[in-house]
Amino acid sequence: MSGGAVTHGAGVAPLGRMLLRQTWSEMRIRWRIPAFSVTIVALPVLFFTFFGLPYVKQTLAGGTSLGAYLLGSFAAYSVGSVMVFGFGIGVATERALKVDVLMRATPLPPIIAILAKVLNAQVYALLSLVVLIAYGTVVGGIRQDPLVWLDMIARLLVGSVPFIALGFAIGYLSGPNVAPAAANLVYLPLAFASGLFLPLSQLPGFVQRVAPYLPAYHYGQLAWSAVGAASEPMSTAFAWLAGYTVLFLAIALRAYRREESRKFG
Repeated sequence: MSGGAVTHGAGVAPLGRMLLRQTWSEMRIRWRIPAFSVTIVALPVLFFTFFGLPYVKQTLAGGTSLGAYLLGSFAAYSVGSVMVFGFGIGVATERALKVDVLMRATPLPPIIAILAKVLNAQVYALLSLVVLIAYGTVVGGIRQDPLVWLDMIARLLVGSVPFIALGFAIGYLSGPNVAPAAANLVYLPLAFASGLFLPLSQLPGFVQRVAPYLPAYHYGQLAWSAVGAASEPMSTAFAWLAGYTVLFLAIALRAYRREESRKFG
């Protein structure tokens, strides 16, 4: 089979089967890299142990469990980090290894390759959330109705799109050696300044004034609202996240087109 145009009925698999196979391939690749597969599960648990576990028995002013609030914060951090680091470092590494050139020689449509990466990231994000919530429940003794956790998980997975776009932007704007540092320099300060590591009330005044303009702050609202501690309507949070999705996607597409033009004319 040659690498010509993709047409059904010419020995090319249906798109659905392509997507499943490519997603499974992406998952196996990531699983074989401990720096990714172990870190995405262990790091949020480690951060919650240091920054959240000592305060799980306290309550917020409105009566909400501080433990549940902080668990939601690190759940948001966890999903965002999977998207930013997974896409940022993964795409940059594949570009350096000329994987994109190899993929151009196959019948696999680019949209299928991208969707497979998105589905792969969603699966690993779900794994990270399940481990973190189980840890908070068993070790921290945080008690919530299971539907609360399911609601939180669903909101965070659906709302992760801007961080997927941000990861793609980092992946296409930086090389494999720079991408890890770029992802850390962008995402970690963003998470801290948005109140994902410490409640916003404990951060400096200028950070509190900047936070409502940051994507991670509005992303955190999705988790906090699930436990009854949101400080803005869900419609507002989703509107901000949609706006950031457009911004990051525009940056990623511009970088992608520049890469395509440079490599393939």
